[in-house]
This record gives sequence, structure tokens and C-alpha cells, in this order.
Amino acid sequence: MYVERPPTAGLADRVACEWRQVSEADTTQLVVPDACVDLIWGPEGLFVAGPDTGPMPTPMAAGDTFVGIRFKPGAAGDFFGLPLQELRDQRVRLSDLPPLHVPDAPPSRRLDALRAAVRARLAQGTSADPASFAIAGALRNGRTVGEVAWDLGFSERQLHRRSLASFGYAPKTLQRIVRFQRALTLARAGVPLAEVALAAGYADQAHLSHDVKRLSGVSMRHLVSLSG
Repeated sequence: MYVERPPTAGLADRVACEWRQVSEADTTQLVVPDACVDLIWGPEGLFVAGPDTGPMPTPMAAGDTFVGIRFKPGAAGDFFGLPLQELRDQRVRLSDLPPLHVPDAPPSRRLDALRAAVRARLAQGTSADPASFAIAGALRNGRTVGEVAWDLGFSERQLHRRSLASFGYAPKTLQRIVRFQRALTLARAGVPLAEVALAAGYADQAHLSHDVKRLSGVSMRHLVSLSG
């Protein structure tokens, strides 16, 4: 069972959601790229799930409980004390990163502890590039990398540097991932795949299918079935 809820007051500028997942059976959870970074407390302790560029199958045993706080795309900034590209496609123990104190807590209070730690760390003045939301939004809406750079007054080299710092990805990778997530949202809402391809900015349905397989390892229909 997976449940997510909006962030609490004071965290909404940087945090997308809080979530909890309890595995009801031995299974493998398919995690797909979403341009987000998560701080997670699982059965083996605290870790950070960095920005992914491909599918990350995650084994889960019956009864395993995970709780997490998910940062919005581009919103983690320097929260974890190192460049996001160093976390790309990684699952890193929190103890291996610059200090972020999360007090020990029983399973029922672990999300509270994560929330308090994130709030305290943000209060210390961690920053995120104010252009990151505009970059992700424009790419999600179908603007090309060159158009986004022009619109924001950056050279393409500047955009590349800022994209790596904010997302852990080069702009073209970010573009593929936010486009994929937009397509997935539409497909889950019941939009036919041919219409999804057009609305999300793919050349055609074959282009959509190829990109989905590359980023998730499975078909769009399979992804939609996993959320059912």
C-alpha cells in the first residue's frame, strides 16, 4: 500500500509530497525517473534516492515499511551538501553524506522525524536555483533546450551548467524525463496513447513507446497497470 500527501506548511516551496509505503507481499517495486530526489527511511535505515535516468527495481519483503519526503524537481539544491550529479542513479546512505541529523524514532513516528529534520535543515539557509522551476516547466510544456535558454536569457552552456546543478541531469535528459512524466500522468488519466503522444510533445506514438521503454524498462500500458 502506497499513500502520499501534500507537504506541511513551510515545506511546500521545496517539497512535492510526503509518502509512506508498506509492502503487503514479497515483491519488486519499479521506480521510474521523475527528476525528483527523495529522503527515505526504510528497513535498513536512512538513505537518499538520487535523480534517476532509468528504471530502478527495488526488492521489498512483506511487511517492509518505507517513508519518505520527496523534493520537487529542481528544489533539492544544495540540501544534501554535494552536487546532485554525484547522486544521479544512486541510493546513498545518509551517514555517507554531509551531516543531516535525523533523530531516531519508532516506525510510527519516522515521517515526523524526517519532516522535522528537513525543516531544520532548510531553516539553515539551503538554496535552490530560482530558475529551476522555470526550466523544468518550459521543457515539460514542449519548449526545446535552445528555446528555454533563449527565453531565460542563458547561453546553452549556462543552461547546461544550471541544469546539472539543479537536477543532476543535462537539459536534454531532463527534457526526456519531464516529458515522460507528463505522458504517464495523461495515460493514467485514461487518455488514449496516440493522444498522449501528441499532447506530451512526442513525434508520434512509436516515439512515445521507445522513450517510455528506455526510461522505465516496460511499456506504457504496463506502467499504467501498476498504478491500478
